[in-house]
Amino acid sequence: MGAIAHLYRGEVYRSTIWRTRLDTTTNWAVVTLGVALSISFASPEASPIPLVLVGILIVFFLFLEARRYRYFNVWRARARWMETHFYAPMLAEGDLHLEEDWQRVLANDYLRPRYHVPLMVAMGRRIRRNYFWILLIQTLAFAGKIAVHPTPAQSVDEAIRRADIGPLPGELIAAFGALYVLAFGAIALWSKRDDLARSRRRGRAKSDSMG
Repeated sequence: MGAIAHLYRGEVYRSTIWRTRLDTTTNWAVVTLGVALSISFASPEASPIPLVLVGILIVFFLFLEARRYRYFNVWRARARWMETHFYAPMLAEGDLHLEEDWQRVLANDYLRPRYHVPLMVAMGRRIRRNYFWILLIQTLAFAGKIAVHPTPAQSVDEAIRRADIGPLPGELIAAFGALYVLAFGAIALWSKRDDLARSRRRGRAKSDSMG
């Protein structure tokens, strides 16, 4: 009992540390987007280019956060597994139900540690929880910038021309932006479908399972 208690405390501590690291990368993405917004909307003549370039940083932060999430998910899953299969049955029934072999699943995870989710699934989860809103603000800010500055655009063609970046035409920038948004959305939807499929295969909710 004492060993399990210390093991549980250790897993909760590690999940808390990695949760903090997740929040840190999200904060970086929010701050850099805020800086890009400040620069682009500083004056009507300011360029919208910072709102495009910040997308590269947001993608980098998303990859970094997805990698951190994969670590966090390991510690979270182990702590949750002990809560649902050790502490809850002990408190409710006084029976640990060792015949369900839950302890072997946990032991194998310590003997052969591995990530519980692929990188793309981790990215999709972070998009659904945080980065969707960052992407939405970035997209609306860019569209609003070229639509109203330096004067309100009188047509779609005029707005597209304002999106020109050096030798790159506005049509190409708009196409890249659409691909950027669709890629984020596709990863988020695919990861949601994958989570649901994994839950059905396991026959239990995600919060009650490894990964």
